[in-house]
Amino acid sequence: MPVDTKPTVLIVDDEVDIRLLVRAILESSDVGVEVVGEAVDGDDALAVFGTLDPPEVPDVVILDNRMPGKEGLDVAAEMLGQEPRQNIVLFSAFVTPEIEARAQALGVRACVGKNDFARLPELVVALSR
Repeated sequence: MPVDTKPTVLIVDDEVDIRLLVRAILESSDVGVEVVGEAVDGDDALAVFGTLDPPEVPDVVILDNRMPGKEGLDVAAEMLGQEPRQNIVLFSAFVTPEIEARAQALGVRACVGKNDFARLPELVVALSR
């Protein structure tokens, strides 16, 4: 990522309040993250992802796991099948050792609990380098 550009993020969560919170945390951070898209479920995530320029944009996908329809790990598998270099952060209220193991096996870069949202800006920057 060039020094003068902001890291870019796609936020995927079925809860509007969580999407708004994540956007606010990222955009107001000192590190300057640009949200380039939002999606409300797995199918929407894949559609929005396809309109971007993966894996260059977004640098990182922040992906909920428990959503109606496709769960986040299924979406991650499809995204990584298309773009193996895509950085994905599983962002879920329900992060168990089993989910972390599945995520790691797929190539998901990090799992973050929704109670730890303050980590997201620095994590996005670290993954974008």
